[in-house]
Amino acid sequence: MGTALGNSEFRALWLAEAQSVAGDHLTTVALAIMVYGRTGSALWAAAVYALTFLPALAGGLGLAQVADRFPRRTVLTVSALLQAVLVGSMAIPGTSLPVLCTLIVLVRLVGAPANAAQNALTREVFTDDDVYLRSQDLRGITTNIAMLVGLGGGGLLVTLVGPSWALALDALTFLVSALVVRLAVCWRPAAGDPADAWFGAVQWVFGQRRLRVLLALSWLVGLAVVPEGLAAPLAHQIGASDQAVGWLLAADPLGFIAGAFVLSRFVSAENRRRVMGVLATAAAAVLIAFAAEPSLPLALVLLALAGGAGAYIITVGATFITCVPNELRGGAGGVYRTGLRVAQGLGVALGGVVAELVGSATTAIALAGAVGVIVTVPVALSWARVRVAPDAAAVGSA
Repeated sequence: MGTALGNSEFRALWLAEAQSVAGDHLTTVALAIMVYGRTGSALWAAAVYALTFLPALAGGLGLAQVADRFPRRTVLTVSALLQAVLVGSMAIPGTSLPVLCTLIVLVRLVGAPANAAQNALTREVFTDDDVYLRSQDLRGITTNIAMLVGLGGGGLLVTLVGPSWALALDALTFLVSALVVRLAVCWRPAAGDPADAWFGAVQWVFGQRRLRVLLALSWLVGLAVVPEGLAAPLAHQIGASDQAVGWLLAADPLGFIAGAFVLSRFVSAENRRRVMGVLATAAAAVLIAFAAEPSLPLALVLLALAGGAGAYIITVGATFITCVPNELRGGAGGVYRTGLRVAQGLGVALGGVVAELVGSATTAIALAGAVGVIVTVPVALSWARVRVAPDAAAVGSA
């Protein structure tokens, strides 16, 4: 990871992303407190929370193409400036709920091409595949730390300064991102051709067997996130206090951080690609132990282990982007990110439905683990075959 930080352009992209991610999670907390405080309605609070990620699903497939048709530094800078204005508008006291909801949707839509440009440009600044993979480890670790800081400290900060000032702080993070990227990242011409079909990258991705398998490996995360949506009922079922809900939510990302560090520090890039299927299976298998209704300490250990094995997703994402030609990476990255978000959303939703039907959070989590193993094994075997196929070394130019 130290080698990756030696690249000045990556340092700028990494810094811009890290503080912006923390700001985004701060905004999530601020909006939840603001909306619930105004309405007293859990439904309104949940609806606004849903708006923070639903537009990204649509934008991920459509607007991600922008990152291939325009210079990526320009896309990042303009997107950050627009998001600063939109979030800043949300910070104005007394903004009506309909306007607030509209602004949330617009912020997430604008973020779609920015995310695509960030991922594509990060791959573009490295000529060495292994160093690029280490850079993604650092991004994964930083993003999870930023998430913990943003969510963990968000409630305290909002309590101290109020939701409006918290939103204003997030707007400032976007201005910082725009400035850092503009000053420290080199300008490059658009990688793609504006005349290309708008969804050409989507069609190309699904025409490649190796990429289809990598997408399947990423979608398996949808089963691994089931415990997150059941943290509150899980704590109640195992006899833990309400305070334990936060611990249960933090266990997975903490395990992920540790797993990413271990993989980056001690496992070669080739071996990491080799064991992706094994780790995906392990991440699901660990959850089966919840059938025994573990105590709180054991539940935390199990979730941390699942998170550690789940760090395989960094290698999946890096391998996916590397296998895509540079001129298609924006659109292809949108396909990857959208599929990941949909899988996570469906996993949480289905986990809640199953828990309601069986009347047990631990049983629902264990079932998710069992289904995960059943589904993961054939996907892992498919990856083992395509990884060693004759064209396995054919990757997109950096």
